Amino acid sequence: MPDLLSRLERITNATSDSELWDAYCARLARLGFDRLIYGLTRYRSDRGLGNARDWVLLTNHSDAYVRGYIGEGLVRDSPMLRWALENDGAQSWTWLADPARRVELSEGERRVIAFNQVHEVTAGYTISFRSISPRAKGAMALTAAPGLSQDEVDAIWQAHGREIVALSNVLHLKLASLPQSWARRLTPRQVEVLQWVGDGKTTADIALLLGVTPATVEKHLRLAREAMEVETTAQAVLKAAFYNRLFPVPE
Repeated sequence: MPDLLSRLERITNATSDSELWDAYCARLARLGFDRLIYGLTRYRSDRGLGNARDWVLLTNHSDAYVRGYIGEGLVRDSPMLRWALENDGAQSWTWLADPARRVELSEGERRVIAFNQVHEVTAGYTISFRSISPRAKGAMALTAAPGLSQDEVDAIWQAHGREIVALSNVLHLKLASLPQSWARRLTPRQVEVLQWVGDGKTTADIALLLGVTPATVEKHLRLAREAMEVETTAQAVLKAAFYNRLFPVPE
């Protein structure tokens, strides 16, 4: 218990997403899971998972794997992603060995499995985080070190699964409070005008507060919308808030 508490303290005291991720990866590697992917979308809909540029995505997989799995869109056909979208909790990848499941796999899912085999992504677990919003979904893919069988991984999980789930849940919740370092960048002035909009100020109000013209305020709002790739200022405020970029803590 003391060891677990010290690990939880390290994660909860992290001041950046990179520090948080490094602490998590170090512990999981010692348990046999040396390649991880964390993903979160807040734009899930009946049409899919939203723009990949809006996902929160953390991984320590190789560049070659990330290029194929994420960059070329294979992730959208992942059978374990399908499981994560339909379920909450943790699931052994023995799920894929079920003959009934194999019959159900689409051509795209079979391509993902073949790609994973080339990169020795063959044994592991998936954790799907519970969300109170139907628009949001987060999941973690834990890939075991090459050479470990799924039976060996299941034995590791039997011994350490509760700790892994606890650490994963804390990481998932902690990320919500940290600015995402990878997120689209806004200039300080763009952040400032979005803050005032979030406080209910009009363009004329903001111009008066900043000592500029309304046209200048509109320019900053337009550039903020473009940076966020949205159509309205309200969407820009929401997305900046999601990234924890709206009211940044001074560094």
